[in-house]
Amino acid sequence: MSAETDDDPRVPIVCPECETTSRIPLDDVADSIDRHNAQLHDGDDVARVDPDVADQLADIIAVELGLLEER
Repeated sequence: MSAETDDDPRVPIVCPECETTSRIPLDDVADSIDRHNAQLHDGDDVARVDPDVADQLADIIAVELGLLEER
């Protein structure tokens, strides 16, 4: 795990099965999701980055990479 500061971006993580939401430092997202799913859901991919945030991030990346430009 990384050292946290107040300036570290935090990513919303949701687990619909547990009905929980938490905000995890960006550097710890993958490990936190893997650990949660391993401990509580037998390794099934249940907890994940909030789908709305993941979609927004995918859109930003697509624009930055020029994937949405018409040719």
